[in-house]
Amino acid sequence: MIESMNLVILIASILVVVAVFTSLVSFRVGAPLLLVFLFVGLAAGEDGIGGIMFDNAPLAYFIGSIALALILFDSGFETQLRTLKIAAGPSLVLATFGVLITTGVIGGVTWLVLDVPWLVALLFGAIVSSTDAAAVFFLLRVGGINLRDRTRSTLEVESGSNDPMAVFLTISLVELIILGGGENIALELLQRFILQIGLGAIFGLAGGYALVWMINRVKLEPGLVPIITMALALSLFGATSILGGSGFLAVYVAGLYAGNSNMKMSVGVRRFQHVTTWLAQIAMFVTLGLLATPSEFGTVVLPGVILALVLVFVARPVAVWLCLMFFNFSRNDTAFISWVGLRGAVSILLAIVPMVEGVPEGQLLFNTAFIVVITSLLLQGWTIRRMAHWLGIIVPARHGPVDRIDLELPGNANQEIVVYRVHEASAVATGHRIPRWARPSLILRDGASLRPHSAGPVQGGDQVYIITPPKHVELLDQLFAGPAEGANDVELFGDFSFPADTRIADIGRLYGFAVDADDTERTVAEILERDLPGDLELGDRMPYGTVELIVRRTDDEHGVLEVGLAVEQQKAKPKRRIPIFQSRSELLAIWKDWQKRKRAEKNAALSDQTSSTAKQLDDGSDEADVTETPDVPDASDDMIEDMADDTAGDTPEDGAETPEPEEDSSKKPGKAGRSKKS
Repeated sequence: MIESMNLVILIASILVVVAVFTSLVSFRVGAPLLLVFLFVGLAAGEDGIGGIMFDNAPLAYFIGSIALALILFDSGFETQLRTLKIAAGPSLVLATFGVLITTGVIGGVTWLVLDVPWLVALLFGAIVSSTDAAAVFFLLRVGGINLRDRTRSTLEVESGSNDPMAVFLTISLVELIILGGGENIALELLQRFILQIGLGAIFGLAGGYALVWMINRVKLEPGLVPIITMALALSLFGATSILGGSGFLAVYVAGLYAGNSNMKMSVGVRRFQHVTTWLAQIAMFVTLGLLATPSEFGTVVLPGVILALVLVFVARPVAVWLCLMFFNFSRNDTAFISWVGLRGAVSILLAIVPMVEGVPEGQLLFNTAFIVVITSLLLQGWTIRRMAHWLGIIVPARHGPVDRIDLELPGNANQEIVVYRVHEASAVATGHRIPRWARPSLILRDGASLRPHSAGPVQGGDQVYIITPPKHVELLDQLFAGPAEGANDVELFGDFSFPADTRIADIGRLYGFAVDADDTERTVAEILERDLPGDLELGDRMPYGTVELIVRRTDDEHGVLEVGLAVEQQKAKPKRRIPIFQSRSELLAIWKDWQKRKRAEKNAALSDQTSSTAKQLDDGSDEADVTETPDVPDASDDMIEDMADDTAGDTPEDGAETPEPEEDSSKKPGKAGRSKKS
């Protein structure tokens, strides 16, 4: 027994070491790191070079559930309240209705492809309906893809909040299948949804409040604070699940509350959670890889790939488009959100539930879900950066690389020590003044400790210790960071720069371009905010007369701090505009244009019909004059013409009465335009 335990410890530790070192290959070749962890488990399994026999589905689900709970708690803890405010509406709609739409579309295709009962087909749709938080967070945060705040926030909040909905649907459908369903399945699902989501949200808020209260009031050893935080999060997960609520939603909401509260030792908790989250991801992916048996995939490869392609190119795009239509995202942003719908360990974990609960098609669903996940990670995970470039939605970074260490002051939740290693090309190293609210407390230079007043100007390579509120750290990053890629690009940011409060009239006099009379007292920031819709980002530009105004620097609230000026307007490159994902305003505009065209066509048809009728009557009158009454007097000629005019106004079209058109002398000759017969 002891030897077996030692062997398990040895194998598990070796797998973790191998997974960590293979991450170096992932960073070099750009492969999705979580896919690498999954392949490590496959390679170590019974069909791989490791030959490890592992078929304990309940144990795999247990390990995966704990790992997912820790990942969701960390996801909520890292989500800033500002991010939630920006993306609360669209992300929550995606996390609920988006999951339902995806479940329905994939369920219908599964019913056709796998030839299973429709309830089982819906179950598979629920299994693969949610995006993977670990994959999305890794690719966006570690992958270095810089997006507009609204797009990034929507993806992050959605990926962290849609797992509870998928878990709810999966477990509810499994229970309905085992119990044989009911007379009103939709009503039963609605009741379960209200119970699980409602209890999950309430217990999550209560648990987050209790966690913060206890950490702030109970004096604990600093090293124990992160441990008890993790233990309390898992306790909340278990208690909420036992009481019938969604434990996954509860830990996410608790992390969201705790991460945005003034909790003591939050820096240490955050650092510890980074470690445990990485370990949880590795453990979950490797375990799920071990559970899979690739030799059984032969019969489901083709159906799995078909379902994956339908998921990527049909179900996810339709769900995203319908959910985001009313939030007026641009087409390119909607397309990118649709593409970043990676499926990962959550789908494989949920695919274990039918196996554990004894659903007859459980093994089939697990194998198919595994193929869908691998296809999604290969197709989407490998191309996210290329897709962002192709759609043209990457924005310049606010600052370059920054070397920073956070040290929390004991017993104080409002201040922390931030240690910066000054970059050679940073703003402070080139003469920029450090704000008064962030005066250095200590400077380390060449191994010597110096007082700030005796150290002189800050130099590159110095280590600067600053005591500051946590909310100001991001502002300091811009001072101590190196230059962002393209930060000094003249084509991107213009030839000259001005403070945001500079009047446009002053710049116009300096560079000789005309300024509108209504704009003489406006600043350049006010001009940009007036004429550019939505949140302003770095690089946004607009023409003004013969020059261009460019957003050069912004604050955290998208307020303009610095404006660039391009003396010569560049010929704007046409932005790629895809033909789908129209927003609500675009659809309304299309509808109005269609209605306008239909009215124009109808009016043109009525006008042509009226003109044709009048011409026929007119030609008939001429023929009668020539053949029958060649010597009709002028008075009779006028009378015939008046009769033609009266008849033209009463001609019906398809049995319907036609309105009398306006008289057009160019198309219907009048008395003055007729040549009289002698």
